[in-house]
Amino acid sequence: MKIAILTCEKLPDLTQNDQLLIPALAKVNIAATAVIWNDKTVNWSDFDYLIFRNTWDYFEKEAEFNLWLKLIEQLGIKTLNSIDIIKKNKHKFYLREIEKQGIKILPTVFLDKTDKLDLDKVMPAHWKKAVIKPAFSAGSYQTEVFESKEAQRINTAYKKIASEKELLLQEFMPEIQTLGETSIIFFNKKFSHAVNKKPIAGDFRIQVQFGGQYTLVHPKAELIEKAQEIVNSFAGELLYARVDGIVIDNQLHLMEVECIEPDLYFNLSKGSLERFVNAIVDLIK
Repeated sequence: MKIAILTCEKLPDLTQNDQLLIPALAKVNIAATAVIWNDKTVNWSDFDYLIFRNTWDYFEKEAEFNLWLKLIEQLGIKTLNSIDIIKKNKHKFYLREIEKQGIKILPTVFLDKTDKLDLDKVMPAHWKKAVIKPAFSAGSYQTEVFESKEAQRINTAYKKIASEKELLLQEFMPEIQTLGETSIIFFNKKFSHAVNKKPIAGDFRIQVQFGGQYTLVHPKAELIEKAQEIVNSFAGELLYARVDGIVIDNQLHLMEVECIEPDLYFNLSKGSLERFVNAIVDLIK
């Protein structure tokens, strides 16, 4: 069995955590190699499976990534997560579907492409602050927090982006700065572990590159059940999913479900790497 663990040019050898996958998979007789997803010299047919892990530039190369997904699909190469799930998950309008299923998401306005962005017209009057970002995005890419009185400035700043991309406009929840964001992680649709991420004082971005602080947490059963319900809404196999949200009074306010390239925090949860490898083995039998 030969597997490509997909990464990007910035991380040719994978992240430090995901590098551990190669020897761990070798122990179960699976030969795994880090491969850059858009490397033109790769013969993808050499691999039995491709596993999406560190493709951390896909949102900067939207057209190229979409063409590459089409190629892999045409070649009939199996991927984890599946191409169907990747296609759905790469565009955050999937949140609209999840909301229709009765799941509480952050208050969100979904904005289609437009040459006439007018946030004053679409933003609810009671919102004091908001977050704007492309629907095809990750890692705070082209993301900005602004006060409602700054809407005209954002209209100008995002005029070109709005004409090219769908956008999400979300109410800014101040709890992100105090309670932080909680990630509930599932392997093969089974709960593995959870991590809380808090930004540094004065910031809203929880990513470690912006100074975010990460801690292993143990959510209450009801919270895990709610996250499980979200994960179960995805049809078919799911090697991994990370349910991200703000937990307020033990209620999950969903921000997103990461099924493409999320950090899985193997370093914070003992046994999580082994659980992940076992999930791979179970799905490729």
